[in-house]
Amino acid sequence: MSNRGHLAIFGASGHGKVVADIAMQTGWREVTFFDDAWPDKSCLEHWPVRGDMTVLLGLLSQFDGVMVAIGHNAVRQAKLDTLARADARLVTLVHPRATVSPLARLGSGTVVVAGAVINAFAELGMGSIVNTSATVGHDCRFGPCVHVAPGANVAGDVAVGRGSWIGVGASVRQGVTIGEGVMVGAGAAVVADIAEGLTVAGVPARPLAQEDATARNDRAVGRRRLGLASPQGSS
Repeated sequence: MSNRGHLAIFGASGHGKVVADIAMQTGWREVTFFDDAWPDKSCLEHWPVRGDMTVLLGLLSQFDGVMVAIGHNAVRQAKLDTLARADARLVTLVHPRATVSPLARLGSGTVVVAGAVINAFAELGMGSIVNTSATVGHDCRFGPCVHVAPGANVAGDVAVGRGSWIGVGASVRQGVTIGEGVMVGAGAAVVADIAEGLTVAGVPARPLAQEDATARNDRAVGRRRLGLASPQGSS
């Protein structure tokens, strides 16, 4: 946006720190956090936490832009939907050391982290995250709130459904379709289409065995099975 004055960020945790850093490096003069853990959480490092979502909705006119910084895809989607209904000025943040083709299209609320590359004619839905040194190839089509984790590589002409998560260091072959709500484990190699709602891991990536499903109900066990660190956490 042309007026990079005061930015409100909803989500005062680890990912919020990254988003705030990108905001400051791209010319935003002031950052204020909001989080539903307020008032128990009153600051994040040196940034103040001023209130929860209800407070933010009442103060939208005071901010030149709003960003949601929550790693959990479904929660991020819900918060973005709430803000969009309130006509919040949702912004997109691109780190100055990321490379985004001028022919790519980024939905509002998207964040692109340092070292990431997004190539020509890629289309990313609202609230996408392309994390550190991840790549998105030409003509990719992402639904809302997709997260491409650090070091993951998505080749050209890949379709990824709403709320899917591509794990750290994973690779996705060109032309593949990944359904909604898919979780791709760290280091996996996706070489064929994946139906919605599946969790896949390995080389080549395959759905986790049925006996693993019960273990995944325990989030900590599920993370260890996939070799992930907080893949869908609130940070």
